[in-house]
Amino acid sequence: MNTPRSSSPPLRSPEQLRGDPDGLVLVTRDDPGFEEARVDRIFNRRLPGRQPAAVVRPETEAEVVAAVRLARERGWQVAVRSGGHSWAQWSVRDDALVIDLGGLHELEYDQETGIVRASPSTPGGAELAPYLAERGRMFVGGHCPTVGIGGFLLQGGQGWNARGWGWAVEHVVAVDVVTAAGELVRADATQHADLFWAARGAGPGFPGVVTRFHLRTRPLPRHFAHTVQAFDLADFDEVMTWLHDTHHTVADTVEIVALTKTDPRLAPGPVLLVTALTMVDDEQEADQALAPFRKNPALDRAILVLDNEPTTPEAERARQLEDNPEGHRWAVDNAWLSGPASEVVPAMRRAYTTLPNEKAFTIWFSMAPLRELPDMAFSVQSEVYLAAYVPWEDAAEDERHLTWLAGAMADLAPVTVGQYLGDSDLRRRPHRFLSEEAWGRLQQVYADRDPDRLFVGYLA
Repeated sequence: MNTPRSSSPPLRSPEQLRGDPDGLVLVTRDDPGFEEARVDRIFNRRLPGRQPAAVVRPETEAEVVAAVRLARERGWQVAVRSGGHSWAQWSVRDDALVIDLGGLHELEYDQETGIVRASPSTPGGAELAPYLAERGRMFVGGHCPTVGIGGFLLQGGQGWNARGWGWAVEHVVAVDVVTAAGELVRADATQHADLFWAARGAGPGFPGVVTRFHLRTRPLPRHFAHTVQAFDLADFDEVMTWLHDTHHTVADTVEIVALTKTDPRLAPGPVLLVTALTMVDDEQEADQALAPFRKNPALDRAILVLDNEPTTPEAERARQLEDNPEGHRWAVDNAWLSGPASEVVPAMRRAYTTLPNEKAFTIWFSMAPLRELPDMAFSVQSEVYLAAYVPWEDAAEDERHLTWLAGAMADLAPVTVGQYLGDSDLRRRPHRFLSEEAWGRLQQVYADRDPDRLFVGYLA
């Protein structure tokens, strides 16, 4: 990691970054190690058969510039890999040059501005979070600590306490981008503003390679506490109806998640967990913020109740790692839900009460009360987010798990208003993830910045 300094490094000119294409280490289909490079750092091991033209792992911005220019010269499209979960494996694309950003390593904090600069492959929880905590700061990064920040941020970034602190991408103040023309530019609200707008929500449809994020941090809260309530699935309707009608009244310092998962420490089968995590200044503020959960009407039947119990960011991240095991095949889908509890709760029932295996889990994530979004590509949300995550290991079980997920999402269709790119696979269930206005505006960015569609765009 670089040592902190007080000002942003100046961008070098395109001439300084022209690079030597012959110096790039390309791994092509005929080379030893191609298969490993093709799927290197791919989290979902339900691997696709798509065959890129070549893979390159640049270690400098100059090499990223050279790779983009080389792709144009050879008539290849470009796909970018940052290192997130990428359930659809966006970066594995037929006949494209895969630019794997795992070789870029930068993490640098500016004490005067509170801005941290980080490379796209930086793991948000495993690396960025402890680096900032040492400096008394935090970033509203992703929940699973091993996820690289690149794709997470480009897709919006549903991070810690998004309902109160906003989407992670709202805390991006600038991005450094290699464009389709092979030029390195800095994009922010005042320069290359079209790229800055698109980088905050376009996801894998972004027409460029982000080589560096400039992120606004916030003070690390002094006190972390959570309330956890576990229920038998027979209480699903009552608990979720109460939560659906109550969550908008809870203080915006509380992250509210309800999930169904299997935890043998609680019961032999799946249980419903209502969790509330608050990140505040002291125990008294936490107690007040978590007080509404003491009015859960099914509390006297709870299997477990933890009320305003102190916790730590490290403990919360460890739980996320436990729920997101490496080396598995995955099927994941999601929906933004809207409507009264009488319609939403029954629609969720299959996703919550019929999990297909002991590792699967479904989450309900509160975003209420909704705030107006800033001017950025990310533009679809609702008061409730639901996502179902299904990991397994045996390829023979693929169809069974995919069928279950499709059925669960079909039940949600009447109350679905959109989806979040970060948990989507548009090939299996395309749905609205940008507003019509944002989609039209993104087409203009393509026309201006990448008219030849050098970058592969969405996999659908």
